[in-house]
Amino acid sequence: MITIFDPHQLLHAPLRELHNGGWADHAEIPGRAENVLAALGPALPARDLGMAPIAAVHDEGYLAFLQAAHRDWVAAGRGGDAIPYVWPVVGRRELDLTRIDARLGRYSYDAGTPITAHSWTSAYWSAQTALTALDEATRAPAFALCRPPGHHAGRDYLGGYCFLNSAAIAAAEARRRGLGPVAILDVDYHHGNGTQDIFAADPDMLFVSIHADPATDYPFYWGHADERGTGAGEGTTLNLPLPRGSDWAAYEPALDRAIDAVAAYATRFLVVSFGADTFVDDPISHFALRRPDFTRLGQRIATLDLPTLIVMEGGYATADLGDNVAAFLAGIAS
Repeated sequence: MITIFDPHQLLHAPLRELHNGGWADHAEIPGRAENVLAALGPALPARDLGMAPIAAVHDEGYLAFLQAAHRDWVAAGRGGDAIPYVWPVVGRRELDLTRIDARLGRYSYDAGTPITAHSWTSAYWSAQTALTALDEATRAPAFALCRPPGHHAGRDYLGGYCFLNSAAIAAAEARRRGLGPVAILDVDYHHGNGTQDIFAADPDMLFVSIHADPATDYPFYWGHADERGTGAGEGTTLNLPLPRGSDWAAYEPALDRAIDAVAAYATRFLVVSFGADTFVDDPISHFALRRPDFTRLGQRIATLDLPTLIVMEGGYATADLGDNVAAFLAGIAS
């Protein structure tokens, strides 16, 4: 299994987040990636494949905002990380917003995703990591150790620790290269709302997600079972929400449905958004998968016998993360 990683991804290091009504140490720390690297061994470096694949997925104004946001925050006399506090609930009108606080709300949906001085650099190289791994995945399964994660980032918004949607960027680029039909299988604890939004009206991209029921868990407003895509894309979204406490016995039937859907789509290339936050000891999630279950999960996905790109998403039990990722990748490779 080839692993791709770029050390620029370690620069993004937010100090705190607003969580359950109070300040908490930020859960998405550089140590996550460092622990995975320690378990997997040396990784190949990412190559800089430029802005075009990113701009094919994300809004031009949003990308300009991301690159300037922390600089504008500092210019406004602020210290620390840039954090939004007001959002347009009814709709995001295209206004000429100059104050950084207004633009933070325009391009985000939560207060848990601070923008640091290095967020753009790390997010950019997270996307390049996925794109580099895409090159490798046409020959054998490849793992993109992406950080920060990406599946909560939409076309023009950040949230859920995510800025650029690396899985969506790689999937769109795979299709542009003629590798489709492409399917995205999201097995993070939290629903990949950004990925779903990006492709919701797209009839040529399948999105399948197994995740915690949004009736009880973040991101709440996306990921319900009745969301099937919109317009021409209706029927190309499949959400399989599960209750808190789900162990392998509860998870496996949903996985069977997901595998069947990917196979029925006549998929020729698979992108897996993999989150190890389904682990029983994850501090911010509530499933009950254990390390051997990650191997089983990888083995079931491998039965599809497809060119496969694995993109790292969540997983916050940092001390266990590397071994859990290794267990999953061992199942893919078996």
